Amino acid sequence: MASIIIRPVESVADLQQLERLQLTIWDMDEMEVVPARTMHAIAYNGGLLLGAYDGEEVIGFIFAVIGTVQGLEQRVDQVAAARLQLYSTIMGVLPAYQGQGIGYRLKLAQREFALRNGLRLVTWTYDPLESRNAWLNIGKLGAVCHQYLRNFHGEQGGINAGLSTDRFYIEWWVTGNRARSRVGRGRRPLSYEQLIAGRTVLINEAEFDEAGIPAPPATFVESDANLILVEIPSDFQAVKTQDMDVAREWRAHTRVLFEHYFEHKYIVTDFARRTDEEGRERAYYVLTYRHA
Repeated sequence: MASIIIRPVESVADLQQLERLQLTIWDMDEMEVVPARTMHAIAYNGGLLLGAYDGEEVIGFIFAVIGTVQGLEQRVDQVAAARLQLYSTIMGVLPAYQGQGIGYRLKLAQREFALRNGLRLVTWTYDPLESRNAWLNIGKLGAVCHQYLRNFHGEQGGINAGLSTDRFYIEWWVTGNRARSRVGRGRRPLSYEQLIAGRTVLINEAEFDEAGIPAPPATFVESDANLILVEIPSDFQAVKTQDMDVAREWRAHTRVLFEHYFEHKYIVTDFARRTDEEGRERAYYVLTYRHA
């Protein structure tokens, strides 16, 4: 990984690479691409635009804008600086370079940018059913979540037709103990076995069919334990490919579950993975009651 360099995206040619990158990474429609001119203008005026370079080729990037913390807009007695946050708009890495820690390095560079500019909070959204993103965002970076956004980006087309764009809105308090312990001292999340031994309650164990596709249970346990585990598919993309009806069941199941527990003051604070006795990969969020 020493050959991959993280640095600002500045030239016109590199900015144009970012448009092509978006099309390749997400197979999106050209109308959905964030234009190079928009990214350049925002970066020039204080936003963040970093590329991951393999030689002269941009193989990944991260783009963020400075915004305001939700809920403080009416505080006219508060200086503007106290309301500022960094909103991470988009981050991606070419498929051939994924799984090599490049996304993690881009996020660490984003944290350094926030610290240099006196910003304590970085926020962004992601699909809560994507375990790879959950592992990075919650498990490795130390972000937390207590907000669930229904159909945040509206209806999708193509292979995702009928699957609502529900998102976690997560908070990364970059000066806090949780973030510092993960990115500074490299504290690892607790294992599934450690969590179960500590009487963490699993509230929605997945059920597997003959083809090995995990499906959510008919309902979830309502618990008042300090720590609970919420299972999600270890590979949601594979579930969508194999059975879109099951993917929609996961969306509906976890939407009700997370909204229920967030309303009851639980917060997503960690993420755990394991290989079960059948050799199947499993993935779990850890929810904590009032940061207990």
